[in-house]
Parts: sequence; C-alpha cells; structure tokens
Amino acid sequence: MENETLFNEEAEPPGPATGLVKVENEIIDFFSLNTQTLQHYPAKQKSERLSFPFKDSPRSRIFRKRFYPEITRFEWFDWHWQLSNAIRDVETLAQIIHLSENERQAMMHHSGALPVSITPYYASLLNTHDPSAPLRRSVVPVVDECLHTAGEEEDPLCEDTDSPVPGIVHRYPDRVLFLVTDICSTYCRYCTRSRIIGRQNQHFVDQDKWEKAIEYIESNPNIRDVLLSGGDPLTLSDEKLEWLLSRLKMIPHVELIRIGTKVPVVLPQRITPALTAMLRRYHPLWMSIHITHPDELTPEMSAACIRLADAGIPLGSQTVLLSGINDEVSTMARLVHGLIQIRVRPYYLYQCDPIPGSSHFRTPISKGLEIIAGLRGHTTGYAVPTYVVDAPGGGGKIPLLPEYAIGWDKGDLLLRNYEGNVFRYPDNHAETKDIH
Repeated sequence: MENETLFNEEAEPPGPATGLVKVENEIIDFFSLNTQTLQHYPAKQKSERLSFPFKDSPRSRIFRKRFYPEITRFEWFDWHWQLSNAIRDVETLAQIIHLSENERQAMMHHSGALPVSITPYYASLLNTHDPSAPLRRSVVPVVDECLHTAGEEEDPLCEDTDSPVPGIVHRYPDRVLFLVTDICSTYCRYCTRSRIIGRQNQHFVDQDKWEKAIEYIESNPNIRDVLLSGGDPLTLSDEKLEWLLSRLKMIPHVELIRIGTKVPVVLPQRITPALTAMLRRYHPLWMSIHITHPDELTPEMSAACIRLADAGIPLGSQTVLLSGINDEVSTMARLVHGLIQIRVRPYYLYQCDPIPGSSHFRTPISKGLEIIAGLRGHTTGYAVPTYVVDAPGGGGKIPLLPEYAIGWDKGDLLLRNYEGNVFRYPDNHAETKDIH
C-alpha cells in the first residue's frame, strides 16, 4: 500500500475500518462523463466536460440517490446548492437519521445561542442509528446544551474585551483576528463563538465594517499577521474573499495572511479550481482547518486539501479535544496519520473552551496530556500537535506538555523519554535547582 494516500469510503457509515485508496482513483476523468450525465445542462455541456473536477465517494452517491434523487451530481457538487439546502430543522433531519428522544427534544425546544445547520454532504457522513457516533455528536444538539455549569461564560476568552473595532480581536502584539462573517455552513455544537455565530442581527459581512477593520490594521504598523475567521471565511463568495485579500495585501506591514476554516471538511465542494487559482495570487497565505475525527477524512475532503496544497497553501489542522469523540490515543493517532498523508500538518490540539452548555464535551486536562504522551516518540514529530489551553479571561494560548524534564542531579538534567526511561544530560552551566 505504499502508494495509497486517500481514505476509502464505503456505503455504510464511517468507522475504524476505514481504508486507503490511491489518489488517482479519486480524481475524475474529465472525458469519461457521458452525455446522459450532462443532459440537465445542455448549454454548458462542453465546459462542464472540461472543468468538472470532483468525484463523489460510493457512500455519498448512495446517500444522494436515496435522499435527494432529483438532484444531479453537478448540483450535489455545487457548493451554493449545499449551502442553500443545509439541514436546519428537526423534520428534515429526522428523515435522514433516526433521532433519539434526547436529540429530538433538543431540536424542537432549542433555545440556545447556536442554531443548527448541517450540509447535505456532511449529513451523509452521520451514523443513522447511533446518537453517540463521533460526527453525529459534533453537529446534532442534545439537551445537555441546556446545562450550564460553573466557570462557563458566553465569551470565556474575552474576545469582545480585546476588540478595538467591530470584527477585530487584537490580543497579541503582532497579529489580529479579523472576524469577517458570522456564518458557517455547518455549526459545531461546541463552538467557541456560539454567542455570535448565525445571529441575523450581527451582519459581519458588511463592507463598511470591513473598511473600519482594515483601517485599524493599516494604522497599526506592528501588525504583521492577519487571521481571517468568523464564522467561516470560505462561505464568502470568491469576489468578496478576494476583495479582503487584495486590500490586506496592499498594507506594507502585513507580511502574512491566514484563513481559519472548516469548509474543506463540511463543504469540500467549495474548494473549486477557481477558488484555489484566486487564493494562490495572495501568497504567503496559510490555512488552518478545523478537523475533529478521522471519519471526516473522506475522498472528497482529502481531494479538497490536496487541491489547496497544490496551490502552494501550507495547511495546518486545529482539533478540539472532545469527550467521547476523539479523546483516545488510538483515535488521535488515526487522525494525525491521515492528515499527514493529505499534506495537512497537525498544528493545535485545543482544550475545549468553557462556553455555556459544553460540560458534556470537555475532558480533564490529564486526558490531553495523555494523548500527547501517546503520540510523542511513537510517531513522527510532524504528526504531533501542540496541546494548548486558550486561557479564560483573555490569557491567550498556553501550551501544555507531559513532564519530560524531571529535575537536576549533580549538574545533570534528568529527562524522561517516551518509554518512561530516565536519562541524564550534562547541564553544567545551569544552576542546580529542582523542577516542580
């Protein structure tokens, strides 16, 4: 299997037996499309034959034919269609998965800040019968969201406090967070910004607000790094996204632009050749992709990431540690190994932020340290993310590591390796001290 790089998808829901297939098996042969497939678009038949860049997995095809039989594969791969047909109500979702009473009650009496939205593509990945399945738990609400526990806050990271103008969070000296939209294609139930996401009265997609935010960046020459987030910036049109990138690129002291997104995972149809051709004009451009579980590493998602990487965009993953979803070493190992194969570098493993109704998602800190210890030394360093707590109160990201340095003895630093063995390093120039 040395040439295998993409994850194979079967018709049944994803699981730990997910295998690998060759990249070339997942890229469409443009000239193999027959005229029957194209008859719904006679005026565009020639151009579609030349440019249609997607291939769906067997499970995705079965799902589409079962639940959306009138929709052609061209419509299915139209990201606008996916967005406009996102599942937002209990009646539609109940036709696709067997809702538990807990899930049904949560959707029927939903009163929390975060709405429900699941793209048809991502719905095709959900286990239809098991409410405890990882992807399903990530996007389908349960009544536990109504339980607010001590320490939970609407804005635990104090982003609003660090916002000098609407849409800008300026916490670190040389970089800013630029919230360009409050819309995502699919809403994760543990979202840090649930206080603002999907609120119709926010209107972050506002050119006047964008202009004021850009003026703030222009007036602060210490800002060299701008992270576009929201919401999800890739839900914007190519034209709006390029307007933002071009304006930021004109600022002399802005050296780096980053995009934070989950779109390649929940809406891979958005990663079109036109989008990547536009993005590659604004290097250095980096992208952080929110990836939760190895079951998300489908052929469609993998092809989207490879398309971005081929456009010269360095890709990193940001994974939130979630109880019962990805909090086992074996699960995290499957995830990071799969990411490396599709040219995504595991970047951050986040402790889940204490937003209201998140206690059923949060793990003990010891679990994150256990996972890092289970990866470090057991796999390549490129596959080991940095485990961080984004400190409540606006303290920023604080990295946590298992205790590898355990003390000094007679001028030697005592070190514990990944196997638990203790070694000495001659640290003769350091003062003798104890590590606590």
